[in-house]
Amino acid sequence: MQGLSFVQSHPTSPWTTYLSQVDRVVPYLGPLSRWAETLRRPKRTLIVDVPIELDNGVVMHYEGYRVQHNLSRGPGKGGIRYHPDVTLEEVMALSAWMSVKTAAVNLPYGGAKGGVRVDPKQLTSNELEKLTRRYTSEIGIIIGPQQDIPAPDVNTNGQIMAWMMDTYSMNTGATATGVVTGKPIPLGGSLGRVKATGRGVFVTGREAARRIGLPLNGARVAVQGFGNVGSSAAELFVGEGARIVAVQDHTGSIYREAGFDMADLMAHVRETGGVGGFAGGEPMENEKFWDVPMDILIPAALEGQIDPGRAQRLSAKLVLEGANGPTLPEADDMLASRNILVVPDVICNAGGVTVSYFEWVQDFSSFFWTEDEINLRLDKIMVDALKRIWDVADHHRISLRTATFVVACERILEARQVRGLYP
Repeated sequence: MQGLSFVQSHPTSPWTTYLSQVDRVVPYLGPLSRWAETLRRPKRTLIVDVPIELDNGVVMHYEGYRVQHNLSRGPGKGGIRYHPDVTLEEVMALSAWMSVKTAAVNLPYGGAKGGVRVDPKQLTSNELEKLTRRYTSEIGIIIGPQQDIPAPDVNTNGQIMAWMMDTYSMNTGATATGVVTGKPIPLGGSLGRVKATGRGVFVTGREAARRIGLPLNGARVAVQGFGNVGSSAAELFVGEGARIVAVQDHTGSIYREAGFDMADLMAHVRETGGVGGFAGGEPMENEKFWDVPMDILIPAALEGQIDPGRAQRLSAKLVLEGANGPTLPEADDMLASRNILVVPDVICNAGGVTVSYFEWVQDFSSFFWTEDEINLRLDKIMVDALKRIWDVADHHRISLRTATFVVACERILEARQVRGLYP
């Protein structure tokens, strides 16, 4: 395993996890393995200072990042997250996973990611707009509709994308709707985008459940993280007859063996900001969440949540990674030894970037599709991509995660090889 001289990786850091995943895939790359070091090194890493004047007159400085991992197959693509624990290593790993993800579903993109180390809940709307516009101006030298296209991620949304688009457009002197995706509909956003990642989790989960003979009707589902991804996937599973028996987010953990009333739970989350205190379920200690009897687990929060200890305790038959990097490599091995199937993040949650691609295409053509058309196109891409990955997994007798990396890394490194080195 190799890394970068300026990064001191912690054994459980996201970047270390990614590097170990690359190490596992190299033996299956054949002649392309001579280019494998490309996968271990981001193409471009930008660290920026983001100073803003708060409403009380104090000038605060925040650290921001934009990392472009690989651009061999097209412009960079990846979200922006605002979180007090954002680090360069984390953003590097997320950008690399975006390279794999876009290649796995065969989109004409590379991988990128961005973030600002800030707790957005501590900022007023005015301060949040200032932060967004300043950050956009700072990274404006490397983003653009044909260069690198940001999108929403943790603690960012359509409004923040609108500010980013407007700032970039003002700085370049022309309206550039294609510079970001995940925008509000009036600014060139796409129907179906908000629930696209959760829908992708459901579609891949449905196909995986069918493969292993797990009926969705009556299946017990536990969801960690109940934002757009977790809640959207949960609603779709309930529509197929599954019941959501446990939910955990930053406000607490709740349980109900008979399954939650999704309408009541969603209303509570909208009103209070989280699942904690929901009267329609029993509160439980956060660590007990991993012991709940379940058939399907959807980790849709942050990375590094499933460690070997938790993997040993899980009763699930199927793990659907709605979050990026939720499972540590040692935990991956533990789950495999217990015959628990993992549908990895780099295919499972690729619905969001797929519909972001649809949005980008629609912005360039100024012709917009219906939500039904969006969902049909998304479903076909996800099903076809998973079938290709499953065929590779069966052929090599490897996990779905390693198979996804084989498919994606072959595409990335073929593009690298054909393009050659310049100068």
